Formats: sequence, C-alpha cells, structure tokens
Amino acid sequence: MAAGDWITLASICVLSAILAALWISPRRALAGPARHLLRFNPRRKTVYLFDGEDLIGLSDNGPDPQDSVADWDSLHVRLSVDFPDFPDSPDTVRKHGELRVTPIDGSSQTEVFCEWIDGVTRVELRAARPDTACADDETAPTQRAMDKAPYPVWYLDGFNRVKWCNTAYSMLARKVRADRPRLEEPFFPGPQDLGALGRKKRLSIETEDGQHKLWYDFTALKQQGGYLCYAVDAHAVVEAEVARRDFVQTLSKTFAQLSTGLAIFDRNQQLALFNPALTDLTALPIDFLSGRPSIASFFDRLRNNNMMPEPKSYSSWRQQIDALLEAAADGRYQETWSLPSGSVYSVSGRPHPDGAVAFLFEDITAEITLTRRFRADMELGQTILDHLDEAIAVFSADGALSYCNRAFRTLWEVDPDESFDQTTVLDATRIWQERCAATPIWGEIRDFVAAREHRGEWWAQVELRKGHKLAVTISPLPNMATMVSFAHESTPARTENKLLARV
Repeated sequence: MAAGDWITLASICVLSAILAALWISPRRALAGPARHLLRFNPRRKTVYLFDGEDLIGLSDNGPDPQDSVADWDSLHVRLSVDFPDFPDSPDTVRKHGELRVTPIDGSSQTEVFCEWIDGVTRVELRAARPDTACADDETAPTQRAMDKAPYPVWYLDGFNRVKWCNTAYSMLARKVRADRPRLEEPFFPGPQDLGALGRKKRLSIETEDGQHKLWYDFTALKQQGGYLCYAVDAHAVVEAEVARRDFVQTLSKTFAQLSTGLAIFDRNQQLALFNPALTDLTALPIDFLSGRPSIASFFDRLRNNNMMPEPKSYSSWRQQIDALLEAAADGRYQETWSLPSGSVYSVSGRPHPDGAVAFLFEDITAEITLTRRFRADMELGQTILDHLDEAIAVFSADGALSYCNRAFRTLWEVDPDESFDQTTVLDATRIWQERCAATPIWGEIRDFVAAREHRGEWWAQVELRKGHKLAVTISPLPNMATMVSFAHESTPARTENKLLARV
C-alpha cells in the first residue's frame, strides 16, 4: 500500500476514534440550531463538531431537528445571545487551543467549551463546573449575592458592552425589549453620557411598545477596564412624588378660589405654600412670598406694612412671635386684629403634620361692622324703650323674655339680666300673679304667647295688691313674638281709649 494511502487510512481512523469518544453520530443531519440557553438541559451535554466553518456532526441529544445550524455563523448567531464572547470564527479556537465561554447572565448554570483537536473544532454546551462557577470559596458568596440582588447589576467594558449581568438585569432586559434580547447591548445610557460616576442619577427607560416608563436610580463605579453599574427601582418613589405634586397643584387651585388668606410654613419655618388671597389681604409682594421667607420675616414685613397691630414694646416683639408660634403649633392661636386702616382681620394658627404650621387670614370687617351696627341699633332701641312710661316686656315665639324696659323692672322689681337662667312667660306671669289681685288673664296671656293663629291685639285691667290699677295690653309682633305692656290708669282719656279698643 502506498504511503499516501496509509496516511489517508490513518486520518480516517483518528477521526473515527474522535467521533466515538465524543458520542457523535457521524454526519448527523446538518440540522438543528443550538438549543436556546433556557431550553438547554444541563444534565445532558450538547456537542458540535466543525471542519473549518462547516458542521460535520453533533451529539444525539442535540437540538431539535426542525431548526437548522449548518455552519459556524448560524451557531454563532444562536449562541451569541447568551454568550456574547462566543468566537466569531473557529480560527480563534485554533489560536488558543481551547476556550471556555461563560454566559452573560450570571444566574445561568451553563457554559460553552471550545477546543481544537487535529483540525476539528469541538463546541460543547455543558453545565458550568463548580470549580469554574466561582473563582474560589471566598468569592462564591459575593458572586451569589450579586446575582441574587433584587436590583439590576451589570458590568460594562470599555466599549460600552455588557460583559456580565445578574438575574434582575436579564429579567428587566426581557421586560424592556423583546423576549430574548441581546444582553450585551445595554439599554441604560452609558455612565460617561450621564455623568453618574460615583453618584446617583435618576433616569427613565421605556418599554419596547412605548406604553410604560420605568424609573431607576442609576449609579456607576469605575473599574479597571470598565464600569460596574447598579440600578435601583425608583418607580414607586417617582409615582409618589408625582401624586404629591398633583395633590399640591390641586390644593393650590382650590386655595386660589378661597377668599381666606392661607400661609403654610414647613418644619423649617419657611413659607411653603400661599394663595392669591394672602397677597390681597396682606399687601405683601409676590416676589417676597415666592422667596420662601421665614415666619419671623413674614410677620416683620406685616408689622412694617401696618398690616398687624403695633406691639406695645418692640423689645418684646420676638418674644411675641415665639409665643405666637407656640400657640399656633398647639392650635390655640386665634386673634382679631384691628388694623390702623380700619379693617379687622381674624387670624388663626393651626398645626399641620411633620411640624408645619398654617395661618389663616380672614377679612371680617363687614361682619364686625354689621355686628357693631346691630349692637348700636339694639342699644338705641333699648334706650327708647327705657324712656317710655309704660312697662314693656317682649316674649319670643318660644315664650322666652327677649326685651324689657326700665319701667318694667321698676314696676315688678325684677331684673332678668341679673340671672343666668332665661326668664319665660311662665316665670313672668307667676311674678305678676303674686303681686296682683286674682284674675284669669295670666293664663290667657300664656295661651296667647303660645298660640299660632287668631292673634289679635287685646287688653285687660288688673289691680295691684297695693291698690293701683293697671291696663294690660297684649299685642302680636312679627315672627310670632308678643308684647305685653302695663300702663297706670291714672288718666281718664287713656282708660276711655282702652275701653273703646276692647269694644
């Protein structure tokens, strides 16, 4: 046999031995892509053999036959998703002799082992060996801690490519992008673009459909040859801030419609919120209020603008401010300010959560003016009644004594104002009955005061036990009130008029 034939025969024998040793079915259908990493069964190895870039065989427990991997490029496309460092060409394996390619997903228990054997490139998908999963026993807890972290952690090389990531990052990648994204392509901006080296930077990323925006606090640390990156979920914090801002805006719009001036000071005693009514009532400029003045500066400015009562002693002004704040914090501050301009303000202080204090300013000038006018009218009416000779008593619809004049107090020797108890028509008729001769008209008066219909004026004559006679006139008044008047019958004309009225 020729030397060339011997060489050919020897090559065939060597190749057959390799195939047998590797449990390879020779020339098994050049079909079937590499199983997706998630579909790979770590208990059973998957082996590919390449002659150059051509697939010449794979193990019996290889991929599904309906997929096709015909050459090195198609396998590279399949594996580079989870193994971005998988060689682009078998020449890389030939140069190194053997390569172990780890997955980008740190939680994966699979690795790819490549070796060069006499011109044949062998690619094996296998379970990661315990001695290679971590560098040593000391680093194993750190590695597991990084992978089990509840927030994304990943490592970028100098070319802004992801070289390693934990489970949280890969899960986020699948949420943001397609079901099986290329993990080596980062979806977070680079640390250089953000300027986030060594400090926190809040940013958002959108899902592929553009329907959702996810917020994270991004931090990057410079490492030799790359960057170690962290992203902490801040979505709940951002939503809370947005809700708080919307709530404050809603409150601001609501407060803007109020006629009551509102000033809220935060826990640092600085103005945090005010409404337009405050500027109208206090005449403080908006630029001053927008500058968030302190409580002391706020009330100092009010005092300088004569918008609050002048303190008796300026030296004690600060003490008054401190007392004001203390009372407002307890919800006890309630004062009426009479201003030099003639306006009257009702000012109250109320505590708010987290040490904040709110002051309410309300212009009650119209109410005070009306009250004062009403009081003046009442005093005028009372003075007129006191100058009448007739003793007059007015009872309200419920039978309570509302008014009486000086002549009434003198005649019956009583003063209803001296008693805290309310005097009723029953109390009054008992006094009258005790000091007059027996007569049935006291019961008639009580019935008339309580009546709601057939209320016409009438009169009667009674005699005091001292011998004097009185003409009693019972007159209906508006709002179901009743006036009872007593006149001495010393004048014949008056008696004659009463008799005519009775007829």
